[in-house]
Amino acid sequence: MKEKFIKSTIILLVGGLLTKVLGMLIKIVMSRLTGTEGLGLYMMILPTFSLFIGISQFGMPVALSKLIAEDKKNNKKLFFSVIPITCFVNLFLILLIVAFAPILSKYLLHNSATYYGIMAIAFVIPFTSISSICRSYFFGKEQMFPHVLSNLVEDIVRLTLMIVGIPVFIDRGISHAVCYIILSNIISETASILVLFLFLPKKVKIHKEDLRPSRSYMKESLSIGIPNTTGRLVGSIGYFLEPIILTTVLLLCGYSSGYITREYGILSGYAMPLLLLPSFFTTAVSQALLPIVSRDYANHRITSVKRKIKQAIALSLLIGIPVTILFMTVPNFFLRLIYHTNEGAIYMRALAPICLFQYIQAPLSSALDAMGKSKFSMVGTTLGMITRTSLLFFLSFLKIGLWGLIIAIGVNVLVVTFYDMKKVREALT
Repeated sequence: MKEKFIKSTIILLVGGLLTKVLGMLIKIVMSRLTGTEGLGLYMMILPTFSLFIGISQFGMPVALSKLIAEDKKNNKKLFFSVIPITCFVNLFLILLIVAFAPILSKYLLHNSATYYGIMAIAFVIPFTSISSICRSYFFGKEQMFPHVLSNLVEDIVRLTLMIVGIPVFIDRGISHAVCYIILSNIISETASILVLFLFLPKKVKIHKEDLRPSRSYMKESLSIGIPNTTGRLVGSIGYFLEPIILTTVLLLCGYSSGYITREYGILSGYAMPLLLLPSFFTTAVSQALLPIVSRDYANHRITSVKRKIKQAIALSLLIGIPVTILFMTVPNFFLRLIYHTNEGAIYMRALAPICLFQYIQAPLSSALDAMGKSKFSMVGTTLGMITRTSLLFFLSFLKIGLWGLIIAIGVNVLVVTFYDMKKVREALT
């Protein structure tokens, strides 16, 4: 079991590193082809995109991975039992986006140029949902290579689409280019799904009975998925409200729309991606952790669960600590190397120590999900979101620019991390 955990972690680590590099290349290409204005516009839409992506999955990927890892159910029937739930949720969200896109762009984001990008989200979410469910099957089986390969293919396709398509659409305006960037996910996610299908067992026969959803399986999946989704939804709502509150309050305080879009783009598009660069490592650890902890906890092997969680946190800090030191001391080097800019260095220095706690959040959250304690993760996320949103609102009135947001981000990370740590300890005592 130990060897399998390490092997899974290494596969996910290598894949995560390559995916992170490709992700950075995508961000570089995007920023250079659309400019700071285009990047800022995309970052304004991204919280809304993340919100709907989080809701559309409805926690089914986590539920499916956990239940398959426990190896106590008919996996084929389980897979087809979560599909109807996902389809219903996606249909509802598509109608919701189409109906409220004008309101979101004009009255909440205060930028009509975001309209086409928001509308594009409606077409993308079914593809991301199907892709996530397919990946979760392989996670539950502890087969990490299909996930890694599908991610790499997805990013390569997306990068190619960026290079080819953005120059064409940028001539029609920034809003059209950003809309194209979001729609490109349809093709990249489809490529990812096709890769995953290649790894499905060839000799497995699917009978008519397997296609009929099981009410008990659906109920159990929802019991895991709803708390998980609620937690993600709460976090996404906070992320969604972030540019709305920031823009509204700073405009009232006399800041220009151009200043807000530019600085928010620098923080969200330059500083934060670099600060969260080690997340490829912590994500790999947490993904490898979930099926193993699910199986051990279901079989009451608490000592093994404790050991695996400690290993996961130690591995996360192994890369987190040296990266934090580098980001605090020489942020300009990394900004120049990747983005050819020095903008965002002061933000990186301020947030780097806090992000060290962010790096261990993923293993803790994954452990709670694996032990069936997603409701505690949801509560922690809710507390963090309330704290972050409240601080952002009040601190923005102090006329300190983006620093109100930076302080709010830091406090949120500390609240969520320490709460999750406390609940993991309680679950294992």
